[in-house]
Amino acid sequence: MVRNIIAEITQTLPLRLLNTYTGALCDRDAQISCFQDSVQYDELQSSTCDSPECEQSIRKTISEYFGYITLSHRWGPGEPLLRNIQGSSIYDLDGGEGFAKLQSFCALTLRHGYRWAWSDTCCIDKDSSSELQEAIGSMFAWYRNSALTIVHLADVSGTTSFADSIWFKRGWTLQELLASPRVLFYTQDWSLYMNCTSPNHKLDAAILAELREATGISELQLKNFSPGVLDVRSKLQWASTRHTTRAEDVAYSLFGIFQVSLPIIYGEKTPGALGRLLAEVVSQSGDVSVLDW
Repeated sequence: MVRNIIAEITQTLPLRLLNTYTGALCDRDAQISCFQDSVQYDELQSSTCDSPECEQSIRKTISEYFGYITLSHRWGPGEPLLRNIQGSSIYDLDGGEGFAKLQSFCALTLRHGYRWAWSDTCCIDKDSSSELQEAIGSMFAWYRNSALTIVHLADVSGTTSFADSIWFKRGWTLQELLASPRVLFYTQDWSLYMNCTSPNHKLDAAILAELREATGISELQLKNFSPGVLDVRSKLQWASTRHTTRAEDVAYSLFGIFQVSLPIIYGEKTPGALGRLLAEVVSQSGDVSVLDW
């Protein structure tokens, strides 16, 4: 039973996670190996289970062990990629601002009580087209399943409103904001935005009002967004002022929001990628009027 539950839960995890205790990058086999070396695993192996309540308790223990925190941020110069940290501890590396940001994120994740952390910079092998396809198709679910998303606003100081942050102008961060059920905003020096100690800034009235103003998204959608092909025009409007580094990502960053699965074809440029996306949305919704948008 324990092995089956481990297999089930780890299949929903990102392909790689950072172990905040050691700073090591771990694939799923390494994640499972860490759990098998843990006190929790020993306790489960030595217990007996003969009731649904017991099975539920086992599932809860395993789920809590594999809980992870995701990072949402604007990429800067010198971000560490998978090849830069593979086989090393992130805490031992010195490579400039990007490495310092990743170290601060992992340390903050640990202070929140979680062993596992995920960053899009180093936890995806971007040299593998098949892995990149899987990651883009799964990213909405990874953020939705995370215990917490930490948003680092590198251009916001302690006294500045976050409404003008470049984070609100990037394409991928829209998906990260909408998918994440629990979010905390941190400023340039890793202080809580507005010194707000709420466990979820999406539920804080003052921050929620600022979010609504900065994004044009209603409070209901910010707090409880459902992906899919309903209200397509609103979703396209939210994305219309955002930009991506690679042209095709204008469309690819919306796959999770519309809950569509399409091939990733870098090189097709924006018209081709957006055209395929809108064709799929029309096919699923039956609403051709979205093309007028």
